[in-house]
Amino acid sequence: MRATVMYGAGDVRIENVPDARIIEPTDAIVTVTRACICGSDLWPYQQMEPTDTGRVMGHEAIGVVEALGSEVQKIRRGDVVIMPFAFSDGTCVFCHDGLQTSCVHGGSFGTTEVAGSSGSSPDSLADGTLFPVQVDKDDALMPSLLTLSDVMGTGHHAAVSAKVGPGKIVAVVGDGAVGLCGVIAARRLGAGQIIILGRHADRIALAREFGATDVVTERGDEAIERVRALTGGVGAHSVLECVGLDAAMMTAINIARPSGAVGRVGVPQNEMMPASQPAFYNNLSVSGGPAPARAYIEELLPDVLDGSIQPGRVFDRVIGLDDVPDGYRAMNQRESIKIMVKP
Repeated sequence: MRATVMYGAGDVRIENVPDARIIEPTDAIVTVTRACICGSDLWPYQQMEPTDTGRVMGHEAIGVVEALGSEVQKIRRGDVVIMPFAFSDGTCVFCHDGLQTSCVHGGSFGTTEVAGSSGSSPDSLADGTLFPVQVDKDDALMPSLLTLSDVMGTGHHAAVSAKVGPGKIVAVVGDGAVGLCGVIAARRLGAGQIIILGRHADRIALAREFGATDVVTERGDEAIERVRALTGGVGAHSVLECVGLDAAMMTAINIARPSGAVGRVGVPQNEMMPASQPAFYNNLSVSGGPAPARAYIEELLPDVLDGSIQPGRVFDRVIGLDDVPDGYRAMNQRESIKIMVKP
């Protein structure tokens, strides 16, 4: 089968890899019908050290179940399924708590090196991972359903972690796909004011359509001053940090009001958290992490199916598998918000 393989910064190739096969009785083989390029994969695209083996990329997908292991009970051959970016058994204490990203038997897709790979489908622990949906594989809702594998769940996780609620003032740091989905999530949870911090015209326009009430294009101290001006000088109740860079986290903490909350879902690029002292002295709650997307699908799916939310609008380009290397380039250069892949 063919897959996207990254060999180093800027070096993405489409190659043949071993065919998927059932290895464990909990496995399933899924034919991918929709996938996408994740903003978090731009970090290795920019920084990855060269390797001779390569890393198989991709962790967001929808597909059709083609084969099942003998112990799979909840999934049927022919099901259209959402594949969250993390696989989980659905039975451990963390899965029961709705934190599948910490499953004791789980892990994350898109981290496999080609050399030594078993060639198995990335859908082990099928019952606890895959989420069947009663739609056709070419349903018009596919873009929005695809976001439930990661980006919409991640934006929602940021909002939940930041304690967004009715009437609250919310600030979203970052105008990428996650930030835009964070705007959707904040509006869905009843926020009274939603401030988006970004500077790309196409993304800002979409953020406004999703529910953003105010836009801050400044950065650094100027952005902090602007947000404070928009919030009566006291800051936001809830801040969604959707970037991962130190500067973004510094801004997030400094625009939160005392006793406010910051939900961080941007993959941190530093082991130390910036602005820990302001967070401490202002009694801020700082939480978040990899979104348990599997836990959020059941909650968000009805709103996708009835059109109440349309997170699939973050996809502004559709490409085939052969064009994925150029898709990475386009997203890295901010020519595209988020790219959907239709193999």
